[in-house]
Amino acid sequence: MNRIDQRFAEFRAANRPGLVTFVTAGDPHPALSVEVLHALVRHGADVLELGMPFSDPMADGPVIQHANERALRKGANLTHVLDTVREFRTTDVTTPVVLMGYLNPIERYGFERFAEAAKAAGIDGMLLVDCPPEESGDYVEKFAELDLRQIFLVAPTTPPARRERILKRAQGFIYYVSFKGITGAANHEHAAAIQSLREIQRTTQVPVAVGFGIRDAATATMLGAHADAIVIGSALVESLAGAIDAGDVDQRVATFLAPIRAALDLTRKQAA
Repeated sequence: MNRIDQRFAEFRAANRPGLVTFVTAGDPHPALSVEVLHALVRHGADVLELGMPFSDPMADGPVIQHANERALRKGANLTHVLDTVREFRTTDVTTPVVLMGYLNPIERYGFERFAEAAKAAGIDGMLLVDCPPEESGDYVEKFAELDLRQIFLVAPTTPPARRERILKRAQGFIYYVSFKGITGAANHEHAAAIQSLREIQRTTQVPVAVGFGIRDAATATMLGAHADAIVIGSALVESLAGAIDAGDVDQRVATFLAPIRAALDLTRKQAA
């Protein structure tokens, strides 16, 4: 079984929301990328979402844009992403890893070549922001061949008919964007997000993770009570900016994740 499927089955069996963490590969420094992943798992992450550095991350806010810039300046690229996961897998063979990013650098690398290298490195799925179901074309067959899950986004602005098409194609988990805007923006449309989560869950059996705007234990538990997992990215990336060594990384991750992990452990998912 794909590691993503296995992990989300565990969340449902325990009736608790999982914790998906996003960081950008190569930030705060390429030499720390593997340690960042291990620190996240050590302090409570259930699924790792690893951003592939790109010069034009159009769906991301300033915090993650700056993380991409820092990583690229220090030489992080797709080879670094693959090497990071490969090294991480030498001691962690159970935590799911999802790559998040954009098609441009992957197309330059060669899509089939990259997909095969990703699978060999130990990656379990990909979330390609600019590769929605309507444009996934030949990619679908390659993902299926390699048992890689293609994760799709659903937003508050997604029309009902298109949302239905996405849900029919969904694999691994659905990433529900909790509000209109870019990552990291301040927004408090929680009631509307919860209503949308309930509507999605009544339509599909595929797990739903909710992200964008989750910055602390309070927002994590509020939305986590209605989702299979919460995704936290910009606030975590911001907390890691400037870390100087493995010990510093570990302390920052522990400080940031501990209250969120503790709160989610006490949260029980409510019926849709």
